[in-house]
Amino acid sequence: MVEHYDRVLVAIAVLLASGWLVGTFTQVPMQLARVVSVLAATPFVYDALVRNPPVSADGTPRGVAAIAWMALVGWTILAAVA
Repeated sequence: MVEHYDRVLVAIAVLLASGWLVGTFTQVPMQLARVVSVLAATPFVYDALVRNPPVSADGTPRGVAAIAWMALVGWTILAAVA
């Protein structure tokens, strides 16, 4: 059975892969394609981490995952403008 989080993970993967494909096979610069795909995937990450977070039995914090995603977004944007 496919759950909500499976669809969210597939959406994130498809968006990131599509950014790579657009940057590789079109005239769009790779940095721009990566930034747009990461920014497009961010609402799905927000949905999975903040709006509808999975509830674990041991109460594992999700802060590390949120910080890691924001670091990826920041790194991608910095790499695109540098």
